[in-house]
Amino acid sequence: MPDWSTAACDTNGIRIHYTRTGRPKPPVILLHGLAASGACWTDLAQALEDEFDVIMPDARGHGMSDAPASGYRYDDLANDVVGLVRALRLSPPILLGHSMGGMTAAVVASRIPGMIRGLVLADPTFLSPEVQRQVHESDVVDQHRHMLARSLDEIKADGRRRHPGRSSEMIERNARARLQTSIRAFDVLTPPNPDFRELMRTIDIPSLLVLADRGVVSPAVADELQHLNPGLRVETIRDAGHGLHFDQPDRFAEVVRSFLRSIAPVSAA
Repeated sequence: MPDWSTAACDTNGIRIHYTRTGRPKPPVILLHGLAASGACWTDLAQALEDEFDVIMPDARGHGMSDAPASGYRYDDLANDVVGLVRALRLSPPILLGHSMGGMTAAVVASRIPGMIRGLVLADPTFLSPEVQRQVHESDVVDQHRHMLARSLDEIKADGRRRHPGRSSEMIERNARARLQTSIRAFDVLTPPNPDFRELMRTIDIPSLLVLADRGVVSPAVADELQHLNPGLRVETIRDAGHGLHFDQPDRFAEVVRSFLRSIAPVSAA
């Protein structure tokens, strides 16, 4: 990370750690998914830093942020983002969230009108109640518990086998993030999630939904959301799974940068 700064702010009774590129440009906050961290956005931040002030927080229970004993529902995560915006005294930022971070961003944009300038949702956890139950009842928590008993080198080796097209730097960042994720953070998987249809119906800012052709959000759901929110733009990243920004980082950055420029030109900094 070139000359970026790292710090922490106090919000909602905990410390939230963040990394910031820090240029006097329009602010963009990148919200990671479950078992990731702010550092996992490094590639995208490098693509955006010349035009935007990119802020990458670690969600509670992740990275270098505090891991309280409770408080891992989406309302808690959204309140942390609001606290970060206020603590840093940001002009209305653009929120970009992936997976868990996407749902968190949608909650903030829906419930705090006027605080957010724009919204990018990268394959957010917009799951049906049935799928939410399936995920919650699966062995995903046990898998993570076993992962925490492994070494960094073992997790990196597994990452290289599973994702041979990803850079070694990306694989290492993701492996470190996994080991920095508290088992408590998986409480976010407890149903029910916020009603994503109702969230999208109430959001009234420029918004982009980025799908993966092998992701969580289907084209049918995207069409339904556009019917509920006619201002919603939709883009699809081909040859990508749920980790679309890892699978196709250049294409993802291109799509995101184009949208950000359309609502926050550099001259507005």
